Amino acid sequence: MTQQTHTDHGTAVVTGASTGMGALYAGRLARMGYDLIIVARNHNRLNQLAEHITTDSGRSVEVVAADLADAVQLARVEEKLRQDASITLLVNNAGIGTHTPLLQSSAEQMTAMINLNVTALTRLTYAVVPGFVDRGRGAVINIASIVSVAPELLNGVYGGTKAFVLAFTQSLHHELASKSVQVQAVLPGATATPFWDNGGLPVGQLDPKIVMSAQEMVDAALTGFARGELITIPSLQDETLWTNYEQARQAMIPHLGSDAPAPRYQPVSMH
Repeated sequence: MTQQTHTDHGTAVVTGASTGMGALYAGRLARMGYDLIIVARNHNRLNQLAEHITTDSGRSVEVVAADLADAVQLARVEEKLRQDASITLLVNNAGIGTHTPLLQSSAEQMTAMINLNVTALTRLTYAVVPGFVDRGRGAVINIASIVSVAPELLNGVYGGTKAFVLAFTQSLHHELASKSVQVQAVLPGATATPFWDNGGLPVGQLDPKIVMSAQEMVDAALTGFARGELITIPSLQDETLWTNYEQARQAMIPHLGSDAPAPRYQPVSMH
């Protein structure tokens, strides 16, 4: 057994932890000194991961098998987040996506995506944040996507759910920054995870120049977290592009309210 660190960071909750980025987050956070609560549907995979992480890091790992798309099971996890005062970090990683065009997708599939990517993420955050504020300590990491700012790239409902995650994170930061609660939105680009196979487009069919390994993505995101970044885009090489985008958005905010329409909206004469 290799004890990586004796630092006590409290307990990190990672959703969607059985595979891909969620499993990597769990392993990395344990090595950083967090105990873990790992949440996913697949009980066997979670147990295997918990055993591996405990052997590797010596940290305690609690397994919670739950389908966050199911309201009853989601409520059970919410209650855990409200009651467990050892929790200091929530990683909202659970989510589903698709690259199938909107017109080829069913409304039921799209609703299920909204329930997991938006509703479950929101409810879990609301369950944990009041405790963070009371204790003056805590952090939330929300896994969004580059499609939150580039919704044209994939299915529009998927892009819409991730735009919600980005806006929600920015708003949380605005409300919680003065209350010792850190928030971060991570915007991965194409990442080598089961996401693509699950959506019916094997990752091997993508241009390898745009695909990042899940390990590098998670390590970069955790570096951004350690740097205190609000928005982390691991694949964006030129940071000034984001800085300029955000400055332009901030510059527009004071001009978005007025008691009169802009001159360009004056009624057009119909002579």
